[in-house]
Amino acid sequence: MTTARHTDALSRFGHALSDPTRTRILLSLNGTPGYPSDLADQLGVSRQILSNHLTCLRGCGLVVAVPEGRRMRYELADSRIGRALDDLMGLVLAVDPNCACVGADGEPCGCGQ
Repeated sequence: MTTARHTDALSRFGHALSDPTRTRILLSLNGTPGYPSDLADQLGVSRQILSNHLTCLRGCGLVVAVPEGRRMRYELADSRIGRALDDLMGLVLAVDPNCACVGADGEPCGCGQ
C-alpha cells in the first residue's frame, strides 16, 4: 500500500465528502466504530449501497475494516480524520446564492442552493 501525498490525500478526502452517504458514514464512524448492518439501518440505505460506499472509503484510505469473529467492524483509519471532520463541521460558510460553479462532470455543483 502506498502513502498518499498531501494533495492526493486531500483529493481523496474531498471525493469521499462529495457524496452525502459517504459523508454520513464518516460522521457516524467519527463517533464510534460501526458494523455494516447497523450503519445501513442507521443511515436508511441498503446493505449493498453501504457496502459500495465502505469499499470506496477503504480504497481512499479513510476507513479500515477490523475483523471481529465473523463480523467486520469499521472505523476511521486515523484519529486525525475525526479531528478534521470536527473542524469542518464547525465551519460557517458565506455561500453566494448566484454561484455558477460546475463540478468535474460539468453539472452545477449545487453550492448556490
